[in-house]
Amino acid sequence: MDKLNLPDYSQQIRVKQAENQIFDPLRRKFVALTPEEWVRQNIIQHLLTLGFPLGLMASEHPITYNGLQKRCDVVIFNRQAKPSLIVECKAPQVAINQKVFDQIATYNLQLRVGHLIVTNGLSHFCCKMADGGKVEFLRDFPRPDDVVEG
Repeated sequence: MDKLNLPDYSQQIRVKQAENQIFDPLRRKFVALTPEEWVRQNIIQHLLTLGFPLGLMASEHPITYNGLQKRCDVVIFNRQAKPSLIVECKAPQVAINQKVFDQIATYNLQLRVGHLIVTNGLSHFCCKMADGGKVEFLRDFPRPDDVVEG
């Protein structure tokens, strides 16, 4: 898989019935190893090393928006079990553009979190939702104290 702009993490990868699979610790199972899944699993590992608790994360979290079923790539909940961060992952070859930001903004209309991360594994955009619906771009990944405790 592609080298990402993240530290290298040891991933559990296997081949089953001619399909490459990677272990998702959030879903507790092996899933198809696509380029987007590679980014998702590496960002999950990165968030874990930053101190985000595994038990407060969900992968492929379902939401309903305008009657349509959608799935957020990763959602982190605070200690009161309320969503507080959404991560949208794209494959490395997918450009992060306005369409991707519109997608995560649509998810946030439903979940109303305080932090957003958009990544293709090469470029990462971290945002804090400020008062009045303004978006404040962060220089670095948010910290668990800002997201989980806040």
